[in-house]
Amino acid sequence: MIVGLFISIPVFAIVIYLFAGTGEMWSHIVKNFLFDYIKNSLFLILGTGILCFLFGTSTAWIVCNYEFPFCKYIEWLLFLPLAIPSYIVAYAYVGMLGNGGSLMLFLQSLGFSIQKIEMMNIFGLIWVMSCSLYPYVYAGTRAMFKSFPKSIRESSQLLGVSNRRYFFSVALPLASPAIIGGLFLVFMEVLNDYGAAKYYGINTFTTGIFRTWTALEDLQSAIYLSAILVILVLAINGLVHWQRGKKSYALKLNKSQQNQKQRKKLKGFKKLGYLSVIAVPILFGFILPVAQLLYWAFLTYEKMLNAELFWIALQSFGVALTAAFFIIITALSLIYFSRWNHLNGFHFFKKISTIGYVLPGAIIGIGIIRSSQSIIDFFSNNFSLSIGYLFYGSSIVLIYAYVFRFLAVSFNPLEANSLKLGKNLSESSYLLGISKIKTLFKIELPLLKNTLISAFLLVFIDTLKELPLTLILKPYNLQTLAVKAYEYADDERVAEAALPALVLIFVIILLMIFLNFWDKESANLEE
Repeated sequence: MIVGLFISIPVFAIVIYLFAGTGEMWSHIVKNFLFDYIKNSLFLILGTGILCFLFGTSTAWIVCNYEFPFCKYIEWLLFLPLAIPSYIVAYAYVGMLGNGGSLMLFLQSLGFSIQKIEMMNIFGLIWVMSCSLYPYVYAGTRAMFKSFPKSIRESSQLLGVSNRRYFFSVALPLASPAIIGGLFLVFMEVLNDYGAAKYYGINTFTTGIFRTWTALEDLQSAIYLSAILVILVLAINGLVHWQRGKKSYALKLNKSQQNQKQRKKLKGFKKLGYLSVIAVPILFGFILPVAQLLYWAFLTYEKMLNAELFWIALQSFGVALTAAFFIIITALSLIYFSRWNHLNGFHFFKKISTIGYVLPGAIIGIGIIRSSQSIIDFFSNNFSLSIGYLFYGSSIVLIYAYVFRFLAVSFNPLEANSLKLGKNLSESSYLLGISKIKTLFKIELPLLKNTLISAFLLVFIDTLKELPLTLILKPYNLQTLAVKAYEYADDERVAEAALPALVLIFVIILLMIFLNFWDKESANLEE
């Protein structure tokens, strides 16, 4: 209960301080900005959701059902846009398509007469975010399509169902839980985005929260904006659960049934068309942005490749490693403390402490700042102690924010795999007089080793990429690769942002490759 309540302080802080009344600038915000925040945020969600659905489901269907050259490599390449934070993709697109953009100049040199493509608008932002976030839909949908047994397709063929009708009437409905789950993650990432929206000049809730707190210096109004955004998140979450209802999508099959499925070979114009569909998200979501960053890095490496960059990278890795360690410890504490006490009523505290992943980083940051200031004021007024340096002069608060934000990333897979272990081993250990703690360290954690490593790496990647939380809560003496890239771009020095961004992308890709390799090795060991 204590762990859950402590982790959930940001949410309680926002709820409590709503009763303190509106801030001085609230009427000004409502009159001039609130409608834009709501309209733009909803439009971004809708547009990005549609494109991510199209990219994710089409590519997943093609790689699962058709054979073409380099199929296995392309299947993995479709995940790579997740390695590039959306705000970095946004900078790269402006460099390619803006005034004097590298891609525009290249096409003109080939004889193409192409006018400037304006990216600095909400439609450009939708495109950028869709190219970055579609793998959330692709990953789950691909796994779902791969799980379909051959018998489903054969039954449809016996009933005279065409390929098109089978896709829309059978495959998509069966894959809808994975599609909806992926789209929900896309929506949360869109609402959490700050760097891309700020750079493109689009007013969203997240940019509004930052502006209200920093430019207008009205923390109370920022809390009210955060509360409205929380309501929007809860509404989206409610729609997802309502859509699922009580439907069951279970497919009971054994391994041999899955292996019976064969891919069709593509030929002619159909092959060209399907390969074009796959090439679009890879090209626009990964290859072109990385090529632009490499071009900028080539122009600026003599200036940017220095000891400062390596020090920033070390700080980023140090903070991410520390955060990942505490997140894993917190997740294990919540899972096993709640399991050992046998009191179902305390599961509420476990659930509320894992909602951070569905809350934008700006909300968490504002909640932590407000609660931290209350603690500082309490010690100052009652004990004449100045403890502000503990909160604002160190990384303690930032690490705490990461724990709340990304706890669900490690908690969900660890809880699921710990349940798979069953109770037999642990109860046998208890009967032999071994304590719960010793049983955990000697038996259960070694069996969870693969899941622990995967969860640790996933949290590490998410922490490296996080921007809004880091911008709000990092101490002045701390710098990260994500923040450094953002600061250069915000100062209109996008070329200088390339090298920090490439270091970040390179590390994330290496971790993704290792994670993929580790998961395959773990699956082979289980078999």
